[in-house]
Amino acid sequence: MPTVLLARHGETTWNRDGRLQGWAPTPLTDRGHEQARALATAVDTEYDVDRILTSDLRRARQTAAHLGERTGVDPVHRAAWRERDFGRYQGLPHDEVLEDHDRFAIPQAGRDAVDARPESGESLRDVRERVLSGWDHVLATSDPDETVAVVCHTGPLELLVGELDGRDIVDAMLEGEQDNCGLNELRVRDGETRLVSENRTDFLDAPRA
Repeated sequence: MPTVLLARHGETTWNRDGRLQGWAPTPLTDRGHEQARALATAVDTEYDVDRILTSDLRRARQTAAHLGERTGVDPVHRAAWRERDFGRYQGLPHDEVLEDHDRFAIPQAGRDAVDARPESGESLRDVRERVLSGWDHVLATSDPDETVAVVCHTGPLELLVGELDGRDIVDAMLEGEQDNCGLNELRVRDGETRLVSENRTDFLDAPRA
């Protein structure tokens, strides 16, 4: 019964400033590195990690590096776990983009926002298909008793956790919440996936061992 741990990267400057990051090579802040170290400690304390997969974007790689250093497992980079590509809107204030272009905002556009694609970017449906392909690869390459950790981003996490919990894309984005270095645990048995915990952050304020 594989166990899959899904975690979001630590805080970045663009997180702090409320800017759309997309595929930008944004680095972790000092606080983000602290969060990543706390995540690594919690995962290493509670689980025996066999593999680490990470988005190949800088903020995820930096977060996964802390996990790799703590567990002794070298992270493997996978583009399938990247954040949504926001195209020409990358770097702009999140709230400003949604206010001026409400076709991308689910509360305003509803289901039409699922297929709205920024110029030179991806729609939510595009991201979902990419991430589900990454998830299928995890399942296909995991041994029954393995524990696999995946470090990625808000959009992929909300879409994947929502899908596995029976939510459609709209509900997954509206109801999902993934904090910096929030941890999700999934267990797979006989082809069925059970969500054990979602967006755990209790360890972020705990003292590190």
